[in-house]
Amino acid sequence: MSTTRPHSPGDRGPERSGASGTPARGASDEGASSGAPGEQARPSGEQVRRLSFDGESGVVPLARDFTRQALYAWGWLPAASADQRAAAEDVLLVVSELVTNACLHAEGPDELRIGCDNKVLRIEVSDKGGGQPAPRTPHRAGRPGGHGMFIVQRLCLDWGVVRTPGTAGKTVWAELGAPA
Repeated sequence: MSTTRPHSPGDRGPERSGASGTPARGASDEGASSGAPGEQARPSGEQVRRLSFDGESGVVPLARDFTRQALYAWGWLPAASADQRAAAEDVLLVVSELVTNACLHAEGPDELRIGCDNKVLRIEVSDKGGGQPAPRTPHRAGRPGGHGMFIVQRLCLDWGVVRTPGTAGKTVWAELGAPA
């Protein structure tokens, strides 16, 4: 479903701010999993990683690699079943689509944030663009291009857009269910 709600129906509250560390390539971890440098315990059990795209090129493969590393750290990969493998592939596809949309329609992404708790993985891509992402309607499967937000809508539990009044840009978020 397309939505402009800042949070999903379960209303997870306002986003937490601040990165806990600055590992290489603008990446940072927040969370309670491995005790690795740059990680923090979160009361909710949520694990969070951030990747800044400042000055980076090749941002789509960079975002996929960053996400894949997070999925390994969080136990989504290596997948023990076909369903778990499909869930991880869906996450990587959604990251690719959101980052690609920021490249094509919003002067490029600023940051990727991935958060995971026991039930939901949340992807957020921030940019400085003013447009409103939406699936093309009507969706025509045979037409080249224009499928990104349709894919996001089909694969995700929910998605939406957050805007901060008085600042340029937006954050497009999407949530997927954790594998069983």
